[in-house]
Amino acid sequence: MAEWMKLPVGIEEFEKIRRNGFYYVDKTGLIEELLKQWGEVNLFTRPRRFGKSLHMSMLKSFFSIGSDPGLFDGLKITQDTKLCEEYMGQFPVISISLKGVNAANFQDAFRFLIRIINAEARRLWVLLDGEKLDCIDRKILEDLLDRRMEMDTLVYSLRELSEILERYYGKKVIILIDEYDVPLAKANENGYYDEMVLLIRNLFENALKTNSSLKFAVLTGCLRVAKESIFTGLNHFKIYPITKAVFDEYFGFTDDEVREMLRYYGMEADYETVKEWYDGYRFGKVDVYCPWDVINYCSDHIDDPKLLPQNYWLNTSSNEVIHRFIDSAGKLGRLTRAELERLVNGETVQKEIGQELTYKELYTSMDNLWSTLFMTGYLTQRGEPVGNLYNLAVPNQEIRNIITEHILKSFKEDIGKDGEMVTAFCTALAEGKPDVVEGLFTGYMEKTISVQDTFVRRAIRENFYHGILLGILSYKEDWIVRSNRESGDGFSDILITIDGTDTGIVIEVKYAEDGSEEKECRDALKQIAAKRYEASFRQEGVHKIINYGIACNKKKCRVMMEKHD
Repeated sequence: MAEWMKLPVGIEEFEKIRRNGFYYVDKTGLIEELLKQWGEVNLFTRPRRFGKSLHMSMLKSFFSIGSDPGLFDGLKITQDTKLCEEYMGQFPVISISLKGVNAANFQDAFRFLIRIINAEARRLWVLLDGEKLDCIDRKILEDLLDRRMEMDTLVYSLRELSEILERYYGKKVIILIDEYDVPLAKANENGYYDEMVLLIRNLFENALKTNSSLKFAVLTGCLRVAKESIFTGLNHFKIYPITKAVFDEYFGFTDDEVREMLRYYGMEADYETVKEWYDGYRFGKVDVYCPWDVINYCSDHIDDPKLLPQNYWLNTSSNEVIHRFIDSAGKLGRLTRAELERLVNGETVQKEIGQELTYKELYTSMDNLWSTLFMTGYLTQRGEPVGNLYNLAVPNQEIRNIITEHILKSFKEDIGKDGEMVTAFCTALAEGKPDVVEGLFTGYMEKTISVQDTFVRRAIRENFYHGILLGILSYKEDWIVRSNRESGDGFSDILITIDGTDTGIVIEVKYAEDGSEEKECRDALKQIAAKRYEASFRQEGVHKIINYGIACNKKKCRVMMEKHD
């Protein structure tokens, strides 16, 4: 096996990546751009897993007094020797991450914040020569190490650390706050939002507004929270959301960066797959891939080149916003099924986007929900906006899968409420009545969305209808339903054993182009016979076998049947 650099799956520490031979996509140009744009307080908002934490670690390594300049050897930023002489290793840095403030109540969240300040005070204590600190500064540091810290100590902590560092080094201080909005998100979920807003507002105001020791600050988060919420009075505040062209290429991988990574790992043949599944995000004026997905894909496929693409991003959050989105489908004044259909089928929906929200407002209106989907990466922009009107689209196959999985889950819940339809459908299926099966399934699909022949691959379209069928069948407790199981010379779509009977059912699902429904049904039946899908039934001693070919097109279906006794 080739001696490739290791892939940094889940590693967000710049120093660890550079010291331990991990593959690094050079984003150090962000440093130059940050200094060029110059803002006293800078906020970057991007969806999760787009490199925010790694970039903050990179900034810390670059600016911190005593850091190792060798970490940047060979990287783009070192080409600007003047900038490096002026800024590299020249400033005291306070660096905290709030992503761990995930608590069920305010008291626990308060304690988590104390621990974060404790840890940063401990790190700085080690760097400082205690003999050079006066007794007052030593006492302040000792207070910031106390796990029983009072509220007033906490809200002044970053400011007081800044003042100590400026007095010690004789230089202004850089403050880095990663995932600033996580405490607000968790507080909103758990019912203590107002208390947390007040705490964060006071902490930030002291650190970022009235702090004469501040050189500049950088914050990252998923959402741009309204100024009225926690950023009151920060007039020197520069915000770089996903819609701004500045810094657009630094969060996410560009197409050239992905091509180079695939080339390095000998995976050039995977380019189209990676592009289909993980590209499609539009930040500013640049199309980017999700870094988390690309790195995980490469890591998995070095070990198993035949592995199918995975939904890596799905498991990095609760995906509550998608639950809310799908739950809105069909409800008066909210999401229409037609809009959902258009998105799933690769089309756009034009919506007005508000980029300043409070967490309390995220789900209070459909407009806010659209905005949240856009800012958190479930939707992206296509073309140029007109004012606040954006053409929104699903970025790629991964997100489309996430949405369709939630749609199918919603359908399954709806099916459970329609016991009469389920009973009639399954009875007709078991009795070999294809016309009745066809009528009931068509009637049900008229209530759902369709996956059309516009964007997604045939296999994806077939899987969608396959999923709907499985949802219906799952409510027959005395039926054993097996999906994509090996049988005969292949893998059948659906095999059903009816408990207490001598009957087995084989279903093969096809997606049909307009006018080809009957042909696809016949092809499905031929496939069942050719691949001997009924073989597992024969082995189990089942003698009455009913084969169904079901061909779907948008909201229509055709059903054909063959019996074998």
